[in-house]
Amino acid sequence: MDKRVAEFLSHLTNERNYSSKTTESYKRDIEKFMSFVDKEGSEIENVDLIIIRNFLTDELSHGVSKRSCKRRLSSLRHFYKFMLLKGYVKDNPFVFISAPKTDKKLPHVLYKEQIQALFAENRKRTDELVYRDQAIISTLYYSGIRASELCSLTMQNISLKQRLIRVEHGKGNKERIVPINSECKDDIEKYLKYSRGDFLAKTSEFNDKLFLTKNGKALTVRTLERILDSIELKCGTFIDLHPHILRHSFATHLLENGADLRIIQELLGHESINATQVYTHVTEEAMAEAYSNYHPRAHKK
Repeated sequence: MDKRVAEFLSHLTNERNYSSKTTESYKRDIEKFMSFVDKEGSEIENVDLIIIRNFLTDELSHGVSKRSCKRRLSSLRHFYKFMLLKGYVKDNPFVFISAPKTDKKLPHVLYKEQIQALFAENRKRTDELVYRDQAIISTLYYSGIRASELCSLTMQNISLKQRLIRVEHGKGNKERIVPINSECKDDIEKYLKYSRGDFLAKTSEFNDKLFLTKNGKALTVRTLERILDSIELKCGTFIDLHPHILRHSFATHLLENGADLRIIQELLGHESINATQVYTHVTEEAMAEAYSNYHPRAHKK
């Protein structure tokens, strides 16, 4: 590996406290660009605007999305800023490059009635996984945490008495406290009382994770996605259920009921208010749809 790249990745891990997943993403972006620069017959310290534009053109022509190109530009801008500070380059050419404009995709959310129907149908199940599955969808919806955050929860991260969850997020080792309601608390208590001990009994390994597989193993994000797929099949409610749809629904329903955007930002763990503002567009779209459907004078005869 190039010495400069190795130094930068070490900086991200040891000084910026970035997660291994984020650091690996930076590594892939940088190595892909370095490979392109090599094919162009140049060196990374001699990169100019023409090479960068050729790289973007090549990426887009090979089907790479504008969103991915935007992320790669951000990675490379950060990398060259680091090299500039270290004296490896004389300037940062990425400062002068604008990222391709991406289409803003509004998050898909569930209606409150769909959430209620999902919970009601899931509670009718009689299999051994019902209490765990109910606790999972309840926690995702009532706390708004990410899939990775749910999989990382330990028994020490939750206080049922206070109805609080301490959420640890990989990027920058950040932490936040999220409340849950009494319904979510009850669902988790039932899972702990009737299921988690049975799951643990199937393995000799110690595991302090809150949510487990039926064999007593820690959940992965992919396992969680499969669990949600199975919930849809068992309940017969096909609503494209996945972790983020419950997180999006959590934020949108809070906003619709009058919650302050800054509070929602804190609950979601967003670094920037811009990431949270997408939910205002969701509710505006919902209002426009409701007006169009129900106002007697919305449509001309």
